[in-house]
Amino acid sequence: MLLTLLLQAQTENSPFQWLFPILLLGVFYFFMIRPQQKRAADAKKLRESLSKGAQVVTIGGLHGRIVELSAEKVTLEVDRGTRLTFDRSSIARTLETPAAKAATEPAA
Repeated sequence: MLLTLLLQAQTENSPFQWLFPILLLGVFYFFMIRPQQKRAADAKKLRESLSKGAQVVTIGGLHGRIVELSAEKVTLEVDRGTRLTFDRSSIARTLETPAAKAATEPAA
């Protein structure tokens, strides 16, 4: 019975019926899509700024120092004499060296 009443009810074509879906799309964009785009841009900027001698961490968690760079590959020295080659896209973050950390901290 309720179903037949709902099926017989006429809907109005008002601009307010589109308000909720539009607001939902706006919230989805600002909380899901925009932060992901920002993270991707930050990761691209990090990969472009890599230089020899930088301490880095790969996506897999491997720590090492960059000894060679090319357009697509990075060679890390993970221990004395142990070098591993990775794609540039596998670098997750850089680590601050103690000297650089001391230079950025304010004197007490």
